[in-house]
Amino acid sequence: MDGANNLLFIIAITPFIGALLPGIMIRAGRATCATFAAAPTVLALAMLAVLTPDVMAGNVIQAEVNWLPQLGLSASFFLDGLGLLFAGMILGVGLLIIIYARYYLSPEDPMGQFYTYLLLFQGAMLGIVLSDNILLLLIFWELTSLSSFLLIGFWKHLPEGRQGARMALAVTGSGGLAMIGGMLILGNIVGSYNLTDILAAGDIIKASEWYLPALILILLGAFTKSAQFPFHFWLPHAMAAPTPVSAYLHSATMVKAGVFLMARMWPALAGTPEWFYIVATTGLITMVIGALIALFKDDLKALLAFSTVSHLGLLTMLLGFGTKLAAVVAVFHIINHLTFKATLFMTAGIIDHETHTRDIKALGGLRKLMPITFVIGTVAALSMAGIPLFNGFLSKEMMLEEASHTVWAGSHHAVPILATVGALLSVAYSFRFIVHVFFGPVRDDYPSKPHDPPVGMWLSPALLMVLVVVIGVLPAAIVGPLVAVAGEAVIGGGKMPYYSLKIWHGITPALYMSIIAIIGGLLLLAMHRPLDRLWNALPRPEAKAMFDALVAAMASLSRTITETLHTGAISRYLSIFVVATVALGLIAASGSSLPPVTREMLPVPGVVLIGWVVLITAIGSVFFMHRSRFRALVMIGVIGLMISSGFVYLSAPDLALTQISVETVTIMLLLLALHFLPKDTPIESSRALRIRDGVIALIGGVGVAAMTYAFLLRDVSTISDYHLANAKTGGGGTNVVNVILVDFRGYDTYGEIIVLGVAGLIIFAVMEALLNGPAARRLRNMDYSQDRSRDRHPLMMVIATRLLMPIAVLVGAYIFLRGHNQPGGGFVAGLIISIALLMQYMASGFAWAQARQKMEYHGMIGWGVVIAGLTGTAAWLFGAPFLTSTFGYFHFPPIEEFELASAMAFDLGVFLAVLGAVMLMLYSLSRIARFAGETVNVEPMDYDPTNRVELLKEDD
Repeated sequence: MDGANNLLFIIAITPFIGALLPGIMIRAGRATCATFAAAPTVLALAMLAVLTPDVMAGNVIQAEVNWLPQLGLSASFFLDGLGLLFAGMILGVGLLIIIYARYYLSPEDPMGQFYTYLLLFQGAMLGIVLSDNILLLLIFWELTSLSSFLLIGFWKHLPEGRQGARMALAVTGSGGLAMIGGMLILGNIVGSYNLTDILAAGDIIKASEWYLPALILILLGAFTKSAQFPFHFWLPHAMAAPTPVSAYLHSATMVKAGVFLMARMWPALAGTPEWFYIVATTGLITMVIGALIALFKDDLKALLAFSTVSHLGLLTMLLGFGTKLAAVVAVFHIINHLTFKATLFMTAGIIDHETHTRDIKALGGLRKLMPITFVIGTVAALSMAGIPLFNGFLSKEMMLEEASHTVWAGSHHAVPILATVGALLSVAYSFRFIVHVFFGPVRDDYPSKPHDPPVGMWLSPALLMVLVVVIGVLPAAIVGPLVAVAGEAVIGGGKMPYYSLKIWHGITPALYMSIIAIIGGLLLLAMHRPLDRLWNALPRPEAKAMFDALVAAMASLSRTITETLHTGAISRYLSIFVVATVALGLIAASGSSLPPVTREMLPVPGVVLIGWVVLITAIGSVFFMHRSRFRALVMIGVIGLMISSGFVYLSAPDLALTQISVETVTIMLLLLALHFLPKDTPIESSRALRIRDGVIALIGGVGVAAMTYAFLLRDVSTISDYHLANAKTGGGGTNVVNVILVDFRGYDTYGEIIVLGVAGLIIFAVMEALLNGPAARRLRNMDYSQDRSRDRHPLMMVIATRLLMPIAVLVGAYIFLRGHNQPGGGFVAGLIISIALLMQYMASGFAWAQARQKMEYHGMIGWGVVIAGLTGTAAWLFGAPFLTSTFGYFHFPPIEEFELASAMAFDLGVFLAVLGAVMLMLYSLSRIARFAGETVNVEPMDYDPTNRVELLKEDD
């Protein structure tokens, strides 16, 4: 990759790296914390500025690194005009919000936490607008939902904040799930998950029978994120968040993610009747409904929230028209809406911060008390109303012009009339914001005496206010090139439509519609008081109530299902699992035909038949003796030994070694555990349940047997041929099984030793809790004087284990060293050494053996995992995948030539983890006996003739 590509990657990850800083730097003070929160945003902005000239020249910057190529997932990014516009918005407004929040948040608010969440959200939004892979885009899409959940619920002490966060997550998360399905369909249609490939295949997508399902699913994701009807209700409830969050998420970034997605997918999905009627209709309805509700909201942020819903509907409607000019107008209004709406939200935050209220009916007269805030808020509100000389007027006029030419279901008047109504309502609520908040007499009952805030709080909205005016007066010079390059990206290249960014377009239908909207809006404001009474008296559906009822119903249904299925009985869980598995197997078998038999049955030798009979007898014995714990355990041991014998017969010595070693260790540990349990298990199931479980078990067993039999009679292509051919050349070993474990499937083995280590640690933790809980009293009351062997450490066993210990260690070392080329390896070696140590503990007692074998089992597990992990990581230094092994041949006279493989270090890690886990389990179980009062040995248990003579005298 060249320098520009590298910069693109760095821009994408900078906010995530920067999120680590605020939580640390808050200890140095609030100003330092804000500075380190702003630094990564400034850095990303600077790098974006370096790339801007290239993008403005019409180039597209791309960067790609294969991540999971088998799944079509790559870490690929691209920067075009649309990405540049949104990345600039995300970073630019993000920087202003960071400055604003420094003065807005109180000293009691955890500022470091707030900036961490903000930067995480910033990184997620950047990922969305820069991703060139739809799977990667989906990951970032869900990250925005999660990080916005944290931001909306930042004030955890407010119930409405927690509820607003849950509502936003539920709605946008559900839409995101639908969107995943739509994106996967698109990838399947095109045969690629790269966004640039999908955008270039618009004709193929629209001609596919899967176009409509994909369109609906993707639009569900976009509509929920951008609060389109009927999903608009979550956005106002998210206003319980701190105002910096509202100004950033709900005016400039998160809610525009859905609009961005529609703009990004415009070349691939737009231009069909389905797109027009779904998208344009939804946007038009949202525009009018949002504006109508906003007019009658008394909470400043609620008014702005519903106005945001309305303007998002306007943008959706423009993109839904499906014409190139409407798409370009949408791009222009995205810029304008960002400037005046972020300004208004921050203005509302200033008013709330200084007066301690957002209730419009408790305000008024602030023009004289807060002159700076008045100028900033008034200019932004005039732009929102679409008054000339402000940027909102320009895009509103262009929108009305496009609406005047749009035909909906054969009607030439429906869209223009409703668009004019939406604009009229926009004028009304915008002037209400100005008149009811800033004009009127100064009151003497403000909750707190109003005054303008410090410059740090009004600086950010003031800068945006300047843009509102400058763009309104000189649109072509200020944003003309950006609108052109972003608009070209939206329409997918080709010839741009004619448009003119200027204040006066002559006498057009849009001019008349605009005049009607302004006059009508002012009349509505004049009649607001009686209309407000009428509005409050009218019955109307409440979206929050319906949402709460739906959530309650779903929770009740989930609770019913959970309580029905999750009774705590493992037999029920296993029954459901086995029945479902068998049913799915039958469905799969019924829909496919088996190929003809290609293999004949082999003759069954007498010895094999005897072994099979012993195996079946042992299995049946477990069934009939399962209530007797000890007998059942003996039969389980017999089953394991017979399976090991089967592996030997079938020429699988590695499996046989592992099986018999695991069997031995498991039986010994279980015997120790059974020492503290009753001899017999109680009858916990009725006869009917036992019959049911028996029938299910038989069906499952027959199904597995039938599947195995069908496979054994037919030639099946497997991956074993690859392993046999490449074990020596690729892994340097002739023992294919071991090469698979430490190289080809080394990641699986690495995960297994981690799981084994975790199991040992959990047993230790459970025993720790057991010995400090109520069960400890019962253990102390256990009587070790009854029914105990008088010879707890038999002399013959002591001598035998002492003699066998060095031999077993030598065998374990031999098995470890030969594992790469002969049956063996670190796993089996660890089990062999574990068996030798277990025998020492059984012969001489745990305390005596532990005093002579001073091992830290926790550390042994940890070092095993670390060594195995470092061995795998070392492959990265040579450009190879994780856990790729290497080997070489060495000759040191007089020693003959020998082979060394890096897999030996990995096997050493496996060995340590296995040995540590087994011994930690033994240590944990042995603590119970010692805690209960069993005596421990302090002598070596060697034969003492003198002691024997004394005992004989006492017997006489």
